[in-house]
Amino acid sequence: MEITDRKQGDTVVLSVKGRMDAISAPEFEKDLDARIGQGEKRFVIDLGELDYISSAGLRSILALAKKLKAGEGMLHLAALKEPVKEVFDISGFSSIIPIFDSVDAACP
Repeated sequence: MEITDRKQGDTVVLSVKGRMDAISAPEFEKDLDARIGQGEKRFVIDLGELDYISSAGLRSILALAKKLKAGEGMLHLAALKEPVKEVFDISGFSSIIPIFDSVDAACP
């Protein structure tokens, strides 16, 4: 898994490429925990290049959403490929975390 980032206003846009599974999800969660610890509160995760997400990846995203909600932060997901979107729909996560068609639409 590869993560790149940029700022769009006061929002951190993270682009995730590859696979988010039991091996890479803890790295993702640790990276975002560090960013939250540095005071970041607004995130858009661009999943347009994510090919696969496992239950471990879903747990990491849910944990992030809970931390941000507790701290009055924001988490939006953007540009999900159909197989990844299907996992979010089946798991019910698409009703918990806002999903947008594009990064621009996801950024407030």
